[in-house]
Amino acid sequence: MSSASRSTPRSTPRSKDEIAAAIARDIAPGSFVNLGIGQPTLVADHLGDDSGVVLHTENGMLGMGPAAVGDEVDADLTNAGKVPVTELPGASYFHHADSFAMMRGGHLDVCVLGAFQVSEHGDLANWHTGAPDAIPAVGGAMDLAIGAKQVFVMMTLFAKDGTPKLVPSCTYPLTGVGCVSRVYTDVATFDVGPQGVRVVETFGITPAELAERLDVDLG
Repeated sequence: MSSASRSTPRSTPRSKDEIAAAIARDIAPGSFVNLGIGQPTLVADHLGDDSGVVLHTENGMLGMGPAAVGDEVDADLTNAGKVPVTELPGASYFHHADSFAMMRGGHLDVCVLGAFQVSEHGDLANWHTGAPDAIPAVGGAMDLAIGAKQVFVMMTLFAKDGTPKLVPSCTYPLTGVGCVSRVYTDVATFDVGPQGVRVVETFGITPAELAERLDVDLG
């Protein structure tokens, strides 16, 4: 992609499906990929049969296809979020422990995760808000965050109260340090890392408006 953000942003934010489609386009053919619980699972619906991408589920499957609908639904065939899915030709199944060994052993090229916060340097917080009534749900996120070669985050840029989720430093408990490379949101896509934040593309908002609403320096 160009090192500069597009000068004429789209007039409306992206939907969840549009974000998922953008992520799917950015995954290189032949990649082994894990999709986190929630919004990231939508990415599977935008990977064509010719994408060459092999989807991994932490509950023990390689070769997962799109979400199952209608007669395709099999209660014994689900992703890690217990959502019914399809299998592609050549799909394989294995023990949960073997699945985590793949994650921890650096065998995944990409994982796509949701987030409560991402810092400008790529720190990830996605398992607990720290609220007294919140139920912590780390699952395999820590294993994926440190084990995958690239970590993409899919989220809305602003919380319901308007506070940004892309922050100078995370205030929620961390999942991983310096692990995120790209953040896909409804209004913008960002590269993050040791050099800070770079705006790749915007949707329904200008880079100048983003700069006013975020507390991070935008390259």
